[in-house]
Amino acid sequence: MQSVPVTKYRPLPVVALPQRQWPNRVLSQPPRWCSVDLRDGNQALAQPMSVEEKLEMFELLVGIGFKEIEVGFPSASQIEFDFCRRLIEEKRIPEDVTLQILCQCREDLIVRSLEALRGARRVIFHLYNSTSPAQRKYVFNASREDIIRIATRGIGWLKQHGQALVDAGTDLRLEYSPESFTSTELDFALEICEAVTDAWAPTPESKIILNLPATVEYASPNVHADQIEWMCTHLTRRHLTLVSLHTHNDRGTGVAASELALLAGADRVEGTLFGNGERTGNLDLVTLALNLYTQGVHPGLDFSDLPRIREVYERTTRMEVHPRHPYAGDLVFTAFSGSHQDAIKKSWALQAPNTPWDVLYIPIDPADIGRNYKAIIRINSQSGKGGVAYVLEQEFGYQLPKLMHKEIGRTINELADATGRELTPQEIHDAFVRDYIDRTSPVALGEFRTIERGSTVTCQAELTVHGRSLVVSGTGNGPIDAFVHALREAGLPPFELLSYSEHSLGSGAQARAVSYIQIKAASGHAFFGAGIDTNIELASIKAIVSALNRALGS
Repeated sequence: MQSVPVTKYRPLPVVALPQRQWPNRVLSQPPRWCSVDLRDGNQALAQPMSVEEKLEMFELLVGIGFKEIEVGFPSASQIEFDFCRRLIEEKRIPEDVTLQILCQCREDLIVRSLEALRGARRVIFHLYNSTSPAQRKYVFNASREDIIRIATRGIGWLKQHGQALVDAGTDLRLEYSPESFTSTELDFALEICEAVTDAWAPTPESKIILNLPATVEYASPNVHADQIEWMCTHLTRRHLTLVSLHTHNDRGTGVAASELALLAGADRVEGTLFGNGERTGNLDLVTLALNLYTQGVHPGLDFSDLPRIREVYERTTRMEVHPRHPYAGDLVFTAFSGSHQDAIKKSWALQAPNTPWDVLYIPIDPADIGRNYKAIIRINSQSGKGGVAYVLEQEFGYQLPKLMHKEIGRTINELADATGRELTPQEIHDAFVRDYIDRTSPVALGEFRTIERGSTVTCQAELTVHGRSLVVSGTGNGPIDAFVHALREAGLPPFELLSYSEHSLGSGAQARAVSYIQIKAASGHAFFGAGIDTNIELASIKAIVSALNRALGS
């Protein structure tokens, strides 16, 4: 990197817009959506989609609810041409879906593109040419007038050669892009858009789409919003114009730039699923749409089965959704931090039905987009006691007493430290069972029987203590009290019962009881034990043995 001062780069000029309105606005409705997955997204793939994969992607986009879909560049290759024809000839395009294609302002390419569109009901013909000073200087060696002439001549050819399509019943609409709009002088961007609008002559029933692309993202989102608001306020036929956005993500702010530009007055956005596109990608339509949804604005697109959408996307594009990608990534609803896990667990428990979503650290209900709750809390050495308890409850049904959370959390954290990695739910469960349920040393329980006589209970228990078999008995006001008295005959250290709780595990004929008992050992330290059995009485007895073994083992 260049040392200070940095002279190698220069900032994009700011826009003189002292009366800007976009900072005070709120998004209250969705934009018109246009997917460019099959064109802009496809051209960015190391291995472009096959025709069959493009067909599957098209069906996916239709199912999500896109009404405008850019399907390709039919004048660029035979594959692109054939795909367009197949959609039309096989009647795969729903009546309310508009086909969009891209074309340069060249007569032969316009004619070829129109051939690909024969028989289509609704078409957006997307013409573009480069307008920025750098493009004019390095690529075209052309003046502003030359660039305007390229655009208006293209419009003339489209009107001339497209008339046959219109006469055959096609609703033909124009989209024009001054490519590299954000690095074009605003006065020239306005001038060429006005010239194109003059040449096309839009009507209230057939508005022109002026697409103002951030072909390369050069500036911060607020500058982009200023550029869009400036254009919206200076267009002489704004009422006959749909202002469209096409942001890229070179600075990592493509979504933010689009959101602010919508506040600035834009009507429409173009982008791709998960932001696939050249370099760092296009606008991510999934993120933008779900951002709106979390603010109470339905996007008009259906992402309720986001895992399936991701599966089709990854399979057809051979791209992978990053684990931290908003909404869709494997880890976006996952907390490893102990404090975060505790906050999630507590706020989730208090989330009442039919109330505004208010779960800490999770801005959208995973169920709304087809995600499950299993991976919300995952455990590693950074995790806390609440996270471990959450996993045991959500995955296996154990409702541990709150006072037990710290104890089991410490056990699992020690295991995570020892392994040096994330623990699976099964590993957490196995550790819990090993430390609490299956612990049979130094005390193992054999047969256990009780006899009730009025208000008292007498028990008899077969035990193995330090390898020695013995039978003990005791009397108390219940099975637990009787067993505690019986244990005194075994010569075991005295202890005091502190707490008891139980719940069922499972339902129906296969249901079992789980008991949790906390004892205070002679040392003054407290220990929990747990026991499982189809008999609630026996589950409690096992929990006492578990707690006693953990106390003696310490």
